[in-house]
Amino acid sequence: MCGFFRPSQAIWIFRAVGKADRIFSGFVRGKLLDSLIIGILCFICASLFKFPYAPLVSVIVGVTNVIPFFGPFLGAIPSTFLILLDSPIKALYFVIFVLALQQLDGNVIGPKILGDRTGLSSLWVIIAILVGGSFFGVPGMFFGVPVFACLNTFVEFLVNSRLKKRGMPISPSSYLHETPEATAVSPVRKHSGPEEAPSRDKSPEEREQP
Repeated sequence: MCGFFRPSQAIWIFRAVGKADRIFSGFVRGKLLDSLIIGILCFICASLFKFPYAPLVSVIVGVTNVIPFFGPFLGAIPSTFLILLDSPIKALYFVIFVLALQQLDGNVIGPKILGDRTGLSSLWVIIAILVGGSFFGVPGMFFGVPVFACLNTFVEFLVNSRLKKRGMPISPSSYLHETPEATAVSPVRKHSGPEEAPSRDKSPEEREQP
């Protein structure tokens, strides 16, 4: 690497690649942890509601949860069919339960875990999934979060580098409090016209002249 780039550029490339590797590996670990939590929650609730085939159904829902957004629905199709063979009313309850579980995972559990692993807030995780899915479909939903996290790190590095060159603070909190500059306003004299000479009393000779 140092044979093609300057030492400073090579160091920056090594740091960027290492950061991207940590983000992608953290995202994969976070997604696996999220799927494990969803599988455990599904097993607990399925056991409480006495759904048939609770262990098998929980494994299916947990494994398919790796697929962003559509995963719980894909896992719910065969699981609902299995429960339907035993009790149609329980199958209906299971569908409602999966919808509630998907909302909990998509809005609370998933963004929290993935945000902690990638350094993004929960809001940006949701935005990355929506934008990636709208442009690239299911692969965009899966890779949208780590790609967005890498872009965020790259932009942050460029901004911090420019701020350092200009001798400006890097912390955003430094720009939240502005010190108002005292502006001195000098009084302005208004001139209504040319200055008049001070009046003096006229002499008797000047008074007699017409």
